[in-house]
Amino acid sequence: METPGLVHGEAEPFSKALRSLVNNRLYSDVCFVVGQERQEVFAHRCLLACRCNFFQRLLGPEPGPGVPSPVVLSTVPAEAFLAVLEFLYTNSVKLHRHSVLEVLTAAVEYGLEELRELCLGFVVKVLDVELVCEALQVAVTFGLGPLQEHCIAFIEAHSQEALRTRGFLELSAPALLPLLRSDKLCMDEADLILAARSWARVGAAVLERPVAEVAAPVVRELRLALLAPAELSALEEQNRREPLIPVEQIVEAWKCHALRRDAARGASCRRRRGTLPREHHRFLDLPFK
Repeated sequence: METPGLVHGEAEPFSKALRSLVNNRLYSDVCFVVGQERQEVFAHRCLLACRCNFFQRLLGPEPGPGVPSPVVLSTVPAEAFLAVLEFLYTNSVKLHRHSVLEVLTAAVEYGLEELRELCLGFVVKVLDVELVCEALQVAVTFGLGPLQEHCIAFIEAHSQEALRTRGFLELSAPALLPLLRSDKLCMDEADLILAARSWARVGAAVLERPVAEVAAPVVRELRLALLAPAELSALEEQNRREPLIPVEQIVEAWKCHALRRDAARGASCRRRRGTLPREHHRFLDLPFK
């Protein structure tokens, strides 16, 4: 008896034909209303359901009688959603730097692991100063450990530039914490305190909360003992006008200056890669490693 064998035709014509059905009203049986712009996107239930469990659950086993109501997906931008559809229809996708994080977010939320990995590889390839903080936020939000590590390493190497971006000002406290805990930031502590204050001001304006309250989850990671006495005095005066740092944290920094080597222990006295030298640093036991 002849043994049947699986043979394949050319993939490109097949992929091209399916790509022509993306957002094509022809033969479509489901309409999505996508993003804040409420753009209509047309698709085919059977293809989405067999390719993605999320859509299988969302769309149900079969449409009811009559014209089905549009499915509203307001949180995903239309461009990102169309990229998801392109991947589901063709198993390939054209990614762009300006929208890849939105596609990555959708891939994670829809459980599309292969698309997620394609997006992660593309993000790493195009990562730059303007994108890195936004990528870090996505990594922290969705627990993407390798991407988070890559972003932190990039920011450590480009600290001055990255911490001046809009993406830095929009970081959540959990995303900012690992940065402030890093010994490898190429940034002096005085500049880092200014960056943290700017971050807290933006958060305070958005959340309508006091600056000190917004800063509370992260401000303990600032290493005030690295500042010279004159800098610490100026910071203390500014802190009276605009509270940012708990008074007891400033007192601890003064204690390090007063007791010198006996108090210069722990992370709060450890120099970072970008810490500028100051006369009192010779009393610190824990140099940057």
